[in-house]
Amino acid sequence: MSERPQHWAEHQERGSFWLMKLTATLARLLGRRVLSPLIHVIVAYFFVFGGRARRSAWQYQQRLHRWSAGQVQAPGQWRVFRQFMSFAEALLDKLDVWNGRLAISQIDIVDPANLRQQLRGERGQMLVGAHLGNLEVCRALAEIGEKVTMNVLVHTRHAEHFNRLLGEAGASHLRLIQVSELDPAVMLQLSERLERGEWLAIAGDRVPLHGGRTVEVDFLGHPAAFPQGPWLLAGLLGCPLNLLFCLKLQGRYQVTLEPFVERLQWRRGQRDAVIAEWTARYAERLGHYCAQAPLQWFNFYPFWKTDDDASA
Repeated sequence: MSERPQHWAEHQERGSFWLMKLTATLARLLGRRVLSPLIHVIVAYFFVFGGRARRSAWQYQQRLHRWSAGQVQAPGQWRVFRQFMSFAEALLDKLDVWNGRLAISQIDIVDPANLRQQLRGERGQMLVGAHLGNLEVCRALAEIGEKVTMNVLVHTRHAEHFNRLLGEAGASHLRLIQVSELDPAVMLQLSERLERGEWLAIAGDRVPLHGGRTVEVDFLGHPAAFPQGPWLLAGLLGCPLNLLFCLKLQGRYQVTLEPFVERLQWRRGQRDAVIAEWTARYAERLGHYCAQAPLQWFNFYPFWKTDDDASA
């Protein structure tokens, strides 16, 4: 019997906590200027020896180029390398966030629907983001801006370890909650947090480590699997759901808050169709923001089922 192929996150999860703890400690002790060359060398190493990640980045760039009708530049080895280097810069910015070196005045907030005013409402809401740009900056709004508790829903087994690390960094309004399964205990906890005015945040562009329900929709012109979790959760909790993206444009972070759906509902037998519809809408908006910052997509694994375009 052949061994079960490892999920992309199984490789990542093994040392992610200790690596982040070590890196955060080095950042405090050495500072960004000293740590920056080391981070860039490490990421360059993964570019050279990480053929799978390199091909995945090439495939993404190629499909974004075609989907945008040529408005986004076609991929090349140098451009793929620049995507890896953008990831290195995002890691350094993430450490600045964790160590309290990012002020609210350094972030441009785009909020045409004035959703930011609702952060202090009696009942919380859900925010769905993506691994595009820097989610840590979005989360930092809870700490340095609104002082509202933000619960980040993650699939990692190390949520409690990361919470301790966040506490050591002084993040008192940010908490990671493991949601491998939406069991009654988890649902009750999340519902109670919403009723206390806390907010929930989750990424909508990664399939859970231990499987989970997915739906296949068009993304950049090709079918891709997206998790059902965010939309299923919003429907079961009966809360408003908004989109949250953070891109680094011209050297500054721009956080965009975008209204998405006031309440996601379905009738008997319609749930899968409703979830597929809203997932497809999310994928379209994700593509829109990818086109604004093409090199800030940080899913370095085969996102689509086929890899016919992945050649590097």
